[in-house]
Amino acid sequence: MTGKDEYYNRSKQEGYRARSAYKLKQLDEAANLFSPGDAVVDLGAAPGGWLQVAAEAVGEGGTVVGVDRQRIRPLDAENVETVRGDMTEEATVERLRDAVDGTGIDVVVSDMAPNMTGEYSVDHARSVHLARQALGVARDLLDPGGDLVVKVFDGPDLADLRSDMEESFEYVRSIRPDASRDSSSELYLVAKGYLTAPVSAGDELTVEITDEGREGDGIARVDDFTVFVPDTEVGEKVAIRIEDVKPRFAFAARQD
Repeated sequence: MTGKDEYYNRSKQEGYRARSAYKLKQLDEAANLFSPGDAVVDLGAAPGGWLQVAAEAVGEGGTVVGVDRQRIRPLDAENVETVRGDMTEEATVERLRDAVDGTGIDVVVSDMAPNMTGEYSVDHARSVHLARQALGVARDLLDPGGDLVVKVFDGPDLADLRSDMEESFEYVRSIRPDASRDSSSELYLVAKGYLTAPVSAGDELTVEITDEGREGDGIARVDDFTVFVPDTEVGEKVAIRIEDVKPRFAFAARQD
């Protein structure tokens, strides 16, 4: 039995709308994307296989909003909402913002793909453009520490896309799920730990130590963002260099 037949038949037997549902299942297994109660945005969601997987993973306490140019038939899941529209149009982006209604999003997933021309360089470039659209949505909606998954066709523009994603996340990895067809050049970039810090590694600044952490490190605040500075005491003003940045805090070394 071919890989294509296996996942197609499984989707029919297990009630998923598309064989692509198993791609998201495998991405979740590899990268630990979903937790109960999460809020998820699914871009390029038709016909709804990824919506089904995400809705199951986040459970009744979570929410999933799917967007696609095509109509998505209603699902038997009360935690799913859909928006019909083109994500390359600002009007659709605004409707998505209204749908999430200020809710902090934990995960953005995108299976968006261009209409295929058969010319590889064109299809690759268009897939990167759509991935950048998803990256823009993630930067707009993700909570600190949130995750992003984008589909892209392999090619020369992939390195620049990955570099841009790495600026906004703790790390980025590429995954090719087993459920992807052998003939496809698609892969998924999985970005973990969205960063919203006002500081970056290598920054040098002067701060006041205002508190002490549980491990005895000094704590400074930069625009309400927590920076841990070892070998300091409350009340000191010290020159520091940012060493490592996490979604909700950073580590620094004193420079004096």
